[in-house]
Amino acid sequence: MRLIKAYINFEFDEYKEEFQKEFDTLGAESDDPIGQYIKLAKARGETRDTDPVLLELLIALHRKVDELTAIIKNETKDFLFLKYESEIKSIGFENFSINEPLFENKKYYGRMDLPVFPQRKVPVIFEGVDKKTAKILHMHERDIKDYNAFITARERAIIREMKGKI
Repeated sequence: MRLIKAYINFEFDEYKEEFQKEFDTLGAESDDPIGQYIKLAKARGETRDTDPVLLELLIALHRKVDELTAIIKNETKDFLFLKYESEIKSIGFENFSINEPLFENKKYYGRMDLPVFPQRKVPVIFEGVDKKTAKILHMHERDIKDYNAFITARERAIIREMKGKI
């Protein structure tokens, strides 16, 4: 098991069926109205002449405006209460570890504040391997791509840091 240093806020609890709905809902966040519209436009080929980075930035800006509107209207996004809070100290493509010895050999549900663009809460279903290490069982496809990209970026940063010390 290969893990690299990363510091990510993380909250979790023992898995309960009620967490499955939140897991599914957080995964569907990419299917908001603007996300649905863009998916359909891409399927119809209407975005082929559009710069993908610019399009992604425009979508993120639209979502930020939606967030600000929700704040002004006093609409809050309520998450289910999760009993434990920790910091992920290292990550791998299928595993991660936390600072405190809080895991048992059980199934858990958690949310990580993955520092990707656009920043969001990433839901994960996992099981404890030992007191500090977990094995990822389920993540949404988009989240897996962002999680793996984050790991790759961290590895590159660590390599650049090591080269600077030599």
